[in-house]
Formats: sequence, structure tokens, C-alpha cells
Amino acid sequence: MPITHSVPSMPYAHHVRHISPGEPFRWLAAGWRDLTAAPVASLCYGLLFVIAGYVLTFGLWKIHAIFLILPLISGFLLLGPALTLGFQSISRDLERHRQPTFASALFAWQQNRGPIFYAGAAFMFLFLVWFRLSEYIFALSFPDAIDVYQQGMVNALLHTTSGQTFIALFIALGAIIAMLAFAGGAFALPILLDRKVGMAEAIATSFTAVMVNLPAMVVWAALLVALTLAGMAVFYVGLVIALPLAGHATWHAYRAVIRSNW
Repeated sequence: MPITHSVPSMPYAHHVRHISPGEPFRWLAAGWRDLTAAPVASLCYGLLFVIAGYVLTFGLWKIHAIFLILPLISGFLLLGPALTLGFQSISRDLERHRQPTFASALFAWQQNRGPIFYAGAAFMFLFLVWFRLSEYIFALSFPDAIDVYQQGMVNALLHTTSGQTFIALFIALGAIIAMLAFAGGAFALPILLDRKVGMAEAIATSFTAVMVNLPAMVVWAALLVALTLAGMAVFYVGLVIALPLAGHATWHAYRAVIRSNW
């Protein structure tokens, strides 16, 4: 249950509740209930991202850019807040005792289209920056890229000095960008879906909510990463379940952390 402590003096701190580190597990349980309550709409929406994953991966393979598959996979984590908006719409419909549909999930962004579009564009920009950085890291780590294709990607990454340098830089920079994306996106999209506020206020509120609930948010981030990686481990197929579960749970996270009376 939310903890009623005062919050530090941060932007929009009065919008935020304190919560305990055990709360994220309750959000997952509530997300599962929503998934089972609206399986058709949830699974159909999730299938879109599985198809997109296959198309993008095949495209990278065709243009001989397989080194970008790892950034693509990690990019799912950066785009997660924007990708799960439809699932949050389904959860809101269930909360309001309305029948969720695939169409309403698909066009949920229209309910606050300007700020949602700008927020989505911001996350896409962050993803593209990360993609470009990954290319630079690869180019710096492997000046002679032909060696990678001759040795094999996995062998080059794991058994060469250049590969280990690439992995170290990839993890370090990726962690920084992922933290920014998570802090700004943890609650921004559900706020914009539920309230007629601007993108800046939504993202600032999300940052504050994460900072004042850091132990719980670390648990929540770890659960989301574990869900996403588990979904990708079986060639994206698991995302049909993992993304809806994460998206529905995010709505309940929003309800628990962000106050309703503002």
C-alpha cells in the first residue's frame, strides 16, 4: 500500500505518493488480472510488436548490419513506455467497467494527441541516439569490421579484446540512457493518457516519482527488464505475453504512485 510520507522539494512533488519496495509485485499481479480479463485485445496488440521485431531483425540481417541487432533488442527497453500505451488504455477501460477493444488500444494516443505525440517522439529520438551511439562504439571497437564477419559475431564479441571493449562501452552508455528513459517514462505516458497536461509536466512528474521512490523503482525496473528479456529469449514470441503484462502493470503503478487529486 502507498506510504503517506512527505516528499522532498522537487518539481511536482505534490503529485507523488511514497510507496514500499514490495508494491511492484502487486502491480504485476494486477496486470495479470487485466491481461486475463481482456486477452483478445491485449494479445493482438502485443502481437504487433512481435511482428515489428521480426521485420526489423530481418532487415538488419539483409543489409549485413547484424551488429545492430543487440542495440535493437535493448531499444525495446527504451521505447517501452511508448509501446505500452495501448495496454494502459485497456487497463483504464477495465477500471471504468468499459469493454476494451483492440481498436481503442491502437488509437489511445488520440485522447491527448499533442503531448502524447511529443512524448513518443522524445523516446524515439532517445532510441535513435542510442542506435547511432552503438554504431560509433562498434566502429571504434572494430576498425576493420570484416574481421567480425570472418570470425563470427558471437566469437568476436566474447573472445577478442575489441569485442570486450565493445561490450563494456555498450553496457556503460546503455545503462545511462536506460536510466534516463526509465525515469522520464515510468509514469509520463499514463499521466498523458489520463490527464490533459503537457509533456514537460508529465515527464518531470515521472522523474520526481522515480527519485522519491528509488528503492521501489529499482525493483520495478528490474522486473520490467526481466519480463522484456524473457519475452525476447524465445525469438520475440514471449513478448506477446511480456509486453501486455508490463503495460497493464504500468497502469496500476501509475495509480499507486501518482495522486488523483491534482
